[in-house]
Amino acid sequence: MATLELSDVTKQFGSTVAVDKVSLSVGDGELVCLLGPSGSGKSTVLRMIGGFATPTSGAVLIDGEDVTKVSPEKRPTGMVFQSHALWSHMSVFGNIAFGLKLRRLPKAEIAQKVEAVLELVGLGGLGKRQPNQLSGGQQQRVALARSLVLEPKILLLDEPFASLDQHLRERLREEVRDIQQRVGITTLFVTHGQDEALALADRIVVMRDGRVEQADPPDVVYRQPRTPFVAGFIGTMNLVDGEVRGGRITAGGMSVPAPIADGPATLAVRPEFLQLTRTDAADAPVAHRVIDYGTHLMVDIALPNGERLKAMAAPNDGFKAGMRLTLTPREIAIYRDGVVAHQAAIAADAAPAPVAAVHG
Repeated sequence: MATLELSDVTKQFGSTVAVDKVSLSVGDGELVCLLGPSGSGKSTVLRMIGGFATPTSGAVLIDGEDVTKVSPEKRPTGMVFQSHALWSHMSVFGNIAFGLKLRRLPKAEIAQKVEAVLELVGLGGLGKRQPNQLSGGQQQRVALARSLVLEPKILLLDEPFASLDQHLRERLREEVRDIQQRVGITTLFVTHGQDEALALADRIVVMRDGRVEQADPPDVVYRQPRTPFVAGFIGTMNLVDGEVRGGRITAGGMSVPAPIADGPATLAVRPEFLQLTRTDAADAPVAHRVIDYGTHLMVDIALPNGERLKAMAAPNDGFKAGMRLTLTPREIAIYRDGVVAHQAAIAADAAPAPVAAVHG
């Protein structure tokens, strides 16, 4: 097993800074997801760890050893790309055995290792098949097996399920997580899908414009986002500009305690923490659309100033499009100058009837 350390790793392409002084420690056996939108630098970080790109500055260390200038084939890493890139002229067995043959291992040992890894990824008995005889999900498992059979210290996964349909993607990510835990291999997984990161990771590293915005366990990233970007990127978050005056923030027709200095601020409320009640007030927010997901209702709310919010309600709450509503947040975060300034659950007696007429 292994540890990974990135120390102020930077990558420039001409005048463009793709990765800007990223530092990260990954523990032995930990699965870390690099999450962010396209262009955030997450794949470039992975390529630098694997040796497919050289940092402009900074260092990559595996088990304390500097591998920054070590070529990919000499690093103790295995990489699985979005495109499984299997050799079509080789059988499944041949694809997986190729790296072992380059190491000049005995045929019997190669066969034993290949069969063992095929069983590990759920493809036992399929070694003689050609890649074109497999489904997309099976082909991606072969690509994973091809990396695992070399027994790398660090496994690198670069959006390996992006080309698969949703149901297959969900099933495979659970299988990969199970395999990773059984083998105990230190793993970095690049994705732009928040659901994958929340489902897979021990820790999520949220990246934006080449920098790390937050690196924490999934529950912390979801419940305690440090910046408005993280708040809006992970899950669904209502972000409403407002004003703090006298220890309260008024935004989007809501007014809640805010023990911070007076001035402009942004109120953040998750849909599941935005309580709705019906009202006859003419200037109240309106339910623009109600979507029934079976397990819950998602209410799309139009504020008087044209902004939209979302709230989650129980299926039998009876909300319909056109209803006028009061909005009562039960858990909030307040952001100022790009960072969280206050976060709290709101007691029922601390959140009086919302001020519906106020335009956040």
